[in-house]
Parts: sequence; structure tokens; C-alpha cells
Amino acid sequence: MAGRDNTFDMQIKLLMIGDSGVGKTCLLLRYANDSFSPTFITTIGIDFKLKNIQLDGKRIKLQIWDTAGQERFRTITTSYFRGAQGILLVYDVTDRQTFISIRNWVAQIQMHADVNVNKILIGNKCDMAAKRAVSFEEGDALAKEYNIHFFETSAKQDLNVEKSFLTIATEVKDRLLVDGGSGVSNAGGKKLQQANREGKKGGCC
Repeated sequence: MAGRDNTFDMQIKLLMIGDSGVGKTCLLLRYANDSFSPTFITTIGIDFKLKNIQLDGKRIKLQIWDTAGQERFRTITTSYFRGAQGILLVYDVTDRQTFISIRNWVAQIQMHADVNVNKILIGNKCDMAAKRAVSFEEGDALAKEYNIHFFETSAKQDLNVEKSFLTIATEVKDRLLVDGGSGVSNAGGKKLQQANREGKKGGCC
């Protein structure tokens, strides 16, 4: 078909959400660029990166959106929920408040995102054991409550970062294929009408 981009079979839009400072940008840079900077950079509004991967013989183009966690950017962030096909909920294992906030973020998803959007829970900075404020068991229990995968990650040490992104991408891919759609649509709204796949639980660092 004329004008079609034949470099990928499916395009998937992922959205990273969570409080400011949990390490969303660091996780994205580690996954997309295999880089890490100890310098804290606050995302202003929203940013995104593209990454081409292979999943089960299909060429997947990931469009990963990195959102600001600050309250003043919340309206901007929620406007991007609608087209998301997968959402990564990120908290900082050394900051208990960011873990408590996950429930609020889930409520935002329920209000603004597609009913069938896939989700994954990520407890970041698990390399900072001496400062841990949230146990693995607590994170795992919350993920089980929402019936989603859970991983503890470290962008600094590159622990479970790729595994987390590949897990959510695979779930989205499988759901879109069951729906009978190619997933090439950028918004993806019409391809998100059937039931969620049953969530599975993930590993940790």
C-alpha cells in the first residue's frame, strides 16, 4: 500500500507514569540508549523516545512516553493516557510516598485511559538497599491486587530494565493480535476494545 512504513509490523505506544523523582527518565534512557546519568533531570511536561525491537518474529516500533510527575503537569500527562496501549507505573523503593501514590495513578488510568490498557508495576532504585522504604513483598502484593506484572529495577545497574519493557510490550502485542488488529494505528483506540489478557506476575532484581 502506497505510503505505508514497511520498517515495522506493529507500533505500540507505552506511557511511563509515577511521582517526580522515581527514575522514569533514567529507566527510559537506560532502555532506549543504554545510558545512565547520576545527574537528576526533571522532565518538563512530556517527552518520548522510539525503539525498534523484535518480538516473536514481529518487528515492533515502541513509542515510549516519559511523563512529568509534578502536580502542575498532571493535566498534560492525563491527556496522553487515551492513546496509550501499555502503561508502566513506577515508584521509588526508597521513597514510601511514591509507592502510596501508585493507587492515585491507577485511579487516573481508570478515569482517562482505555479500559483494556495493559499495565505493569515497577519499583525502581532497588540497588539502594540501605535506603529501602518499600519491601519487595509490598510491591508484589500491590501488583497481585491489580493482577499485573511486577519488577524491581535499577536503571543504574541495569537490573530488570529491558525485561520490564519487553514484558509490557509483549502483553500489548498479544492483546492487539487477539483483537485482530495490526496495532499500526498511532492512537490505537479502535484496537483496544476486547478483554485484557490475564496478567502474570514478574520477577525482581
